[in-house]
Amino acid sequence: MTTTLLLSLLFALSRALVPGPAAAPAEGAFTAVRPLPAPLAVARWWDPPPTPYAAGHRGVDLSAPAGAEVRAVGPGRVHYAGPVAGRGVLSLTLPGGLRTTYEPVRPLVAQGEAVAAGQVVAVLTEGAHCPGPCLHWGLLAGEDAYLDPLALLPAPTPRLLPSAPDPDRPG
Repeated sequence: MTTTLLLSLLFALSRALVPGPAAAPAEGAFTAVRPLPAPLAVARWWDPPPTPYAAGHRGVDLSAPAGAEVRAVGPGRVHYAGPVAGRGVLSLTLPGGLRTTYEPVRPLVAQGEAVAAGQVVAVLTEGAHCPGPCLHWGLLAGEDAYLDPLALLPAPTPRLLPSAPDPDRPG
């Protein structure tokens, strides 16, 4: 059992460390940055609806204190900045036909303004959709194709941590 686990781990690490052939970047591709400081803490995961108008969670909720700075995940232009149903909303048009939305926020940018990846574009405000303060972060492709916004971010780098000593194992 231990040998199989060790071999599986070594195989996975070798695949991660040996680069494959370089792929050409997709048209409109960009390197996304986190909308909030690390580490991101997900309060509620993306749960896509089965149909466009069915119930579902069309984004992720990231726990953060009210007053946290919200950053543009990529370069783009402000699509909308203002209130919707009594709460502040900021929507940015990104390369590749994507649009990302943040709420509840106090936008620091205006409609039509160009933004850079990593630029502080809003401040998180109190909201009632989570048990504690959180940022709802959504991602839309085209007019009605909701996507998981976490898929924009680079995959985390795996780290091996030491295991605790086994009290049942001698030596």
